[in-house]
Amino acid sequence: MEYYESRFGPNIRNMIPRMKATAAEYGINMEYGGHVGNTLDSHRLIWQSREVGGSELQDKVVNKLFRAYFEENKSLGELSVLEECATKAGYTEASDFLSNSKAPGTSEVREEMDKYGRANGCTGVPMFIVDNKYKLSGAQEPDAFLRVFGKL
Repeated sequence: MEYYESRFGPNIRNMIPRMKATAAEYGINMEYGGHVGNTLDSHRLIWQSREVGGSELQDKVVNKLFRAYFEENKSLGELSVLEECATKAGYTEASDFLSNSKAPGTSEVREEMDKYGRANGCTGVPMFIVDNKYKLSGAQEPDAFLRVFGKL
């Protein structure tokens, strides 16, 4: 919670109950007790899962990662957690990839971060860029998206 407050200000304590309630509407039991740390390897895993199994495998991996972090309070900075998520998603060869720091993915992920993140002033997630014109940063109400879609 200290990290969240330092990042988003003290108002985060008022926002969390609303975010939890919204998540619960979709069957997500969101928690905020997990470790916040370096997620580069999780992004490498997401990138590699698409290379190996296309969007279908990537979606499964992302869903397992989100569940581990948001619902189970696991650290996405731990390789064992990433391996577990990948295996549950059906990507059984991920352990070899993750343990190889020279494996592809690192430069590709950093390039994407530079191209899309830093170029668009992204300092946190989620960040939505609609039609390469409209930016929505952070948790947004549905009306914010509807306003953007209306401009298209």
